Amino acid sequence: MEEVRFFYAPDVLSVPTLPDEEADHALRVLRLGRSDRLDIIDGKGHLVEAVITEADRKGCRCVVNRVEAMPRLWPCFVHLAVAPTKNVDRMEWMVEKATEIGVDRITFLDCRYSERRVIRTDRLDRIAVAAMKQSHKFHKPLIDGMVPFAEFVKERSGICGQRSMNFIAHCHDDADLLLDGRDKPFLLDALRSSPEVAGEGFPVLNVSVGPEGDFSPDEIRLAMSQGYTPVSLGDSRLRTETAALVSVHLMQLAQRR
Repeated sequence: MEEVRFFYAPDVLSVPTLPDEEADHALRVLRLGRSDRLDIIDGKGHLVEAVITEADRKGCRCVVNRVEAMPRLWPCFVHLAVAPTKNVDRMEWMVEKATEIGVDRITFLDCRYSERRVIRTDRLDRIAVAAMKQSHKFHKPLIDGMVPFAEFVKERSGICGQRSMNFIAHCHDDADLLLDGRDKPFLLDALRSSPEVAGEGFPVLNVSVGPEGDFSPDEIRLAMSQGYTPVSLGDSRLRTETAALVSVHLMQLAQRR
């Protein structure tokens, strides 16, 4: 079976031209030319069949022959919020793999124990585009820059409404949080036991993952006061990027019945 090669052009429906980087790959690397077919995705759910009309040093222009609206591959909006690690390579790897698994939005959190306060979203966006094309996804995840943790949890609790499920994954025990002995549920169990995931509509699944030093007790209590449910990701102690991917995977598994 012939491999389908996708090109990414976010504005292809209004401007039928490949961006410079995509055009360079099509014309110089793949040696495509006039009258050759292009399969283009715009990251907004459209698969566009086009034909090259002009291919020169000025770029790669095309004519659109067919547009197909591609459905999402999962019924819920998957939102991962994570504090970036000091080693940015690990975050780049996490964005790549989370996109391959399936995620709609990634927000980077500035927490009390964060090791990194700045993140380059432009580079992460390019990594997400490459992963989207490679894994044959049609919706590009939105990647947010750094957001203060308190601001994030208050915003999420204020805009999501009843069709949302907000979780905070952490490793603290009840003594740290002065709680009443309630056990944290495993994230997958918490998701599958909720009628929100199986119900009608398009619920938002949001999981927050802290830095290597974890969320502070005050941050966890703040999240809980805003309606977040504390959850466990299992018995193993996970690094931040691993915990982030486990969270995305479990959110996807919860939607598979």
